[in-house]
Amino acid sequence: MSDIAAQDASIPLVERRVTNRKIGDGPAHAVVLRRHLDAPVQDVWAAVTTPDRIDRFFLPVSGDFREGGDYAFEGQASGRILACDAPNLLRLEWIPPDRTEADQVEVRLTSDGDDATWLELEHASIADVFHTDLSGDKFSPAIGWEGPLHFLGEYLRGVLPDRPSMEWYEFDEAEEVRLAKLRAAEWAKAEAEYAESR
Repeated sequence: MSDIAAQDASIPLVERRVTNRKIGDGPAHAVVLRRHLDAPVQDVWAAVTTPDRIDRFFLPVSGDFREGGDYAFEGQASGRILACDAPNLLRLEWIPPDRTEADQVEVRLTSDGDDATWLELEHASIADVFHTDLSGDKFSPAIGWEGPLHFLGEYLRGVLPDRPSMEWYEFDEAEEVRLAKLRAAEWAKAEAEYAESR
């Protein structure tokens, strides 16, 4: 696994922004992560919508991956597919196991020529969950998306093992906290820009 880039390498590759939007449950606060990927849009679409491929860089997932279908990420969240417009838009409810109200996650893909894609992931919530705590005691869900986006990039580069992530990923709590603090500093900047723009 020495060809897999360290997660630190992807921190400067992510554009971060905080915004507002309206979702099914009402006015919401949202975070947007934008990243350029060196893969055709059709390949990125297949990677983020095919359960066996999602499992390679994120978590085991089950369900009916059509608009109106239900899905569940093992131990993470579940919900309903709200829109599935290949190869550009995936929108779904995101209901964490500790909450009853539905967040909304939207993945938008834009082709950048034949061999590259811009990916935007937006997570919107009516709950007050996106404030960055630089003390390191509690991390925003925005930070939680950065690891999967890093591993998606590595998967598309062809350097991840062709096995479910639960078989090759080794959780290191100290390293995850270190990375979360680095990412939190970047999200604090995005929050400050959002506050200044209001």
